[in-house]
Parts: sequence; structure tokens; C-alpha cells
Amino acid sequence: MSLENLIDKWVDYLTIDKNYSQNTIKTYKSNLKQFKKFVGDDKDVLEITKNDIINYITKLKKETKKDYTIANQITSLKQFFYFLELEKIIEISPAKTIEEPRLVRTLPSVLSIKEVNKLLSIDIKNKYDARNKAMLETLYSSGLRISELLSLKVDDISFENDNVRVLGKGSKERFVPLGDYAIKALKDYINIYRDKFIKKPTDYLFLNNQGMPLSRQRMGQYTKELALKKNIKTKFSLHTLRHSFASHMLQNGADLRSIQEMLGHSSISTTQIYTHVASKELKDKYEMFHPHA
Repeated sequence: MSLENLIDKWVDYLTIDKNYSQNTIKTYKSNLKQFKKFVGDDKDVLEITKNDIINYITKLKKETKKDYTIANQITSLKQFFYFLELEKIIEISPAKTIEEPRLVRTLPSVLSIKEVNKLLSIDIKNKYDARNKAMLETLYSSGLRISELLSLKVDDISFENDNVRVLGKGSKERFVPLGDYAIKALKDYINIYRDKFIKKPTDYLFLNNQGMPLSRQRMGQYTKELALKKNIKTKFSLHTLRHSFASHMLQNGADLRSIQEMLGHSSISTTQIYTHVASKELKDKYEMFHPHA
């Protein structure tokens, strides 16, 4: 049976049965396409062996691919062949005993509160300023993932309850509180400026100049330009405000369980990374201010 057809069936399974995000599905599918190219487009899935996978991983290592990339490739292969086991297409997965490289977990980059205030200090001169301020205030106020933020609909914002309804990974719904700054920025954007983006009826909250949902790429470009303009020295990415939200909540006394729930983490072990961030910041401040540090 051809790999091409099986990959398509697997993608349907990830989409319908597993409710994986489109970004994850896109990555997994790309990984399998690369593997298919390596073993040969015409190779029957029943002929694929553990050695084929080992040779593929060896090739990636020779190409100096990062451990994270290799681990991601192995995860994709394990998931794919597990699906084939479920479907009784193969008896035993050739990827079952392949070990993933142990990843060294790096601490996420976090802005100081002063840097956050500097970044979010946006003078509203036009519809773009209003939209961008509403996006960034919402992001810092709620700690949403970028994909969650950009998929918000107008009705997901509750001004009555001061919260936002989020459809997270695996279509899990959660409600996250919004602070006063985010509420004000959202009210201004929705009531005064959002209509200026609309070309045809749409429920999406954050729109581009064509009246379509704003893309991740455009938001990334804008936020990096803004961080540069505001002279933010900390390494900045789209997720920096999410990380800053969690770190600042923890520093100010929020418990891990509450932060886990707001971030939409399925496991608290994922949330615990922010305890290490807080510890590092505390150590940095100690070394900066203690006379005998």
C-alpha cells in the first residue's frame, strides 16, 4: 500500500479523531513527506523496516539537524506507524523502539514588567495601532497561544464577565480572565476601529487590511518591529508575552494550578518551567544587588 494514500488517511485521523491543531498536522505531514522521499515514493509500507528509520535519522544528524528537529521527526514517525497498527495495516510499528534524543530544555525568554509597559505603550493614531494594542494587551492579559489569539471571534470576548472564551488544543474550551487594560483596548478596537477593516461580514476579531483573519506571519513581523522600535533588549518572539504573563503571575503569588488552567496546559509539568524562570530572575537580581554576591 502506497505511503502517499496512508499519509492522507493519517492526516484525516489527526484532524477528525484527535483534533490536533492545523500547525501540528502541517508539521507532521511535512515530516512524513520528507521520510517518504528518503525511502522512495514507490516503497510499500509493509517493506519499511527499523533500519530504514535509523538510516533516515542518521542522515538528519549528518545534515546537522537540531535535536529538537530530530525528536519531532521521530515523534511523527511513531504516531504514523501507531496509526497503521490501529488500522491493522501493519502488525508491529518499525518505529516502536526508536529512541528520541534527550532534549535540554531551555528557559523561555521573559520580559521585565518595565519592558512590557514600554512595549504596550502604543499611541493610537489609526486602526492598525488600535488593533495591535488590543492584540498585545489581550495576549499579555490572558497568556493565550498565538493560534488561539488569532482564531478568536468577537463573541468570544465577554465584557460582562471580563473574560475570553478560548478553544485550545484538542478543542478544549476554557475561560480566561481579562484585565482592565485589555478590556479597554478591546472595547476601543471593537467599537471604533474594527469596522474599518471589514470588507464582508466576518466573526473573526483581529483582521488584516483585506478584512481577513490576521496571519501569524504578519503579527510576528509587526511585534518584532515594535520591539525593535521600543528598544526592547530581551530576545523577543511571538510567545514572549505568553511566557511573560505566566512568569509575572507566578512572581506575584499565583499558584501553578491556576496558571496551568489559564495557559491551557494539559500537564502541570509543562507549567513548572516558569518556576525555573522565576528562580533564575531571583538569582540575577541577587547577583545584581547583593554587596557580597
